[in-house]
Amino acid sequence: MTKPDPIPARLAALKTTSTPDLKAQWRDLFETEPPPFNRRYLESRLAYRIQELAYGGLKPETIKRLEALGEQLDGGNITTRRIRADRDRPITGTRLLREWQGVEQIVTVMQGGFEWQGRPYQSLSAIARAITGTRWNGWVFFGLKNHRRAA
Repeated sequence: MTKPDPIPARLAALKTTSTPDLKAQWRDLFETEPPPFNRRYLESRLAYRIQELAYGGLKPETIKRLEALGEQLDGGNITTRRIRADRDRPITGTRLLREWQGVEQIVTVMQGGFEWQGRPYQSLSAIARAITGTRWNGWVFFGLKNHRRAA
C-alpha cells in the first residue's frame, strides 16, 4: 500500500496559516528574509517552492527555452521592456478618479509619474498606500487592471 502524498495537504494549509508563520516558512524554504509583498504572493511562492522541493523544479531545457523566448521578445534589453510596460500607461494629463470611504481621490498622470494632492509620486501603488494605509496594487485600486483577469 502506498503512503498518501502529504504535499496537497501542506499546500491547502497555507490558506489558513498565519502571516507570521508564512514568513517563518519562507525563511526555512528560501533561506532569506521574506519580501514585503502581500500574503497572496507569499502563499503562491511558498506553494511553488514546496512543490519544487518535493517534485523537482523546471528542467534545464525548459529554463533555456524560457530564457530564449524572453530574449526573442525583447532582446534582453531592459529599455525595451520598460517601453512595453509604458504602452499600458494612461497618457499624460489623464485624471484618475476613485472614491475611497466617501472621499473622491483625484490622481493626474504626469510625464514621469503621478500627482496626488499636489505631490509627485513614482507609482500608483504608493498613492493607493497613502490613501488607504495598506498595500495595494495601484493599477487595481484605480480600476486600470482587472485583478481577477490578471491573475
